[in-house]
Amino acid sequence: MAFSPPPTRTAVGDAFAQAGMLLSFTASTIAALGRTVVRRRLAWRDVLDQTWFLASVTTFPSLLVTVPLGVVVALNVGSMAGQLGAEGYGGAVVAFVIVAQASPLICALMISGVGGSAVCADLGARTIREEVDAMEVMGIPAIERFVVPRVIAAVVVTTLLACLVMAVGISASYGFQTLVLGDSPGSFLGSLTEFSRVEDFVIAEIKAAAFGVIAALVACFKGLTAKGGPSGVGDAVNEAVVLAFILVFVANTVLTELYAAIVPARGAY
Repeated sequence: MAFSPPPTRTAVGDAFAQAGMLLSFTASTIAALGRTVVRRRLAWRDVLDQTWFLASVTTFPSLLVTVPLGVVVALNVGSMAGQLGAEGYGGAVVAFVIVAQASPLICALMISGVGGSAVCADLGARTIREEVDAMEVMGIPAIERFVVPRVIAAVVVTTLLACLVMAVGISASYGFQTLVLGDSPGSFLGSLTEFSRVEDFVIAEIKAAAFGVIAALVACFKGLTAKGGPSGVGDAVNEAVVLAFILVFVANTVLTELYAAIVPARGAY
């Protein structure tokens, strides 16, 4: 394989080597995606299979995390708003927390921790069995065959899942705040529509797509560079999950700051 990692020398040196290899792997994936689209040889069946697999393993856990999150947001907002005399800003907080931040991050954590670990383990097992090398010898590019379908599937699943998480999170927060805390439904919806914008939902979808790409690339990269037998595959899975989490939080910070600088705030407190 062209992306076999060099012998480890120092922790810092290995980190820089891995970063450079991941960037090279990303560039190769982008080029492979362009070739498959231009030559019309994208493996659509693999894309559909991977999309269904990722959706099946991430949807239910995402909802299990989203419902308590919506309740916690509503509970804390209600308690704090009561102390500050600002009971009518529950919807605004939901717009900031769930729409812009929580929904894409939940999707990223699920696609990295649940879906990405499965992808990395699958490709790692293929690598140590030398299936990937055999395909390369037969003239079948591993990146086009394995990586491109999984990246596309991750983007599709995270963007759709983000919409579902936003809907469930807002509904849970709305229901708890109105039915349990006794707040006014009109006040909640009024502040939600006043302070939220279409751009907030768009940036949430952009974040979800970016996080899906990051998670898929890291999982595929670690899987295709796994070595050392079954224990090496386990190590690759652990490294893939940790690295994906770190890159997702870095990307979230960058995108959030860019969005705040480009799009002015709406509403007045």
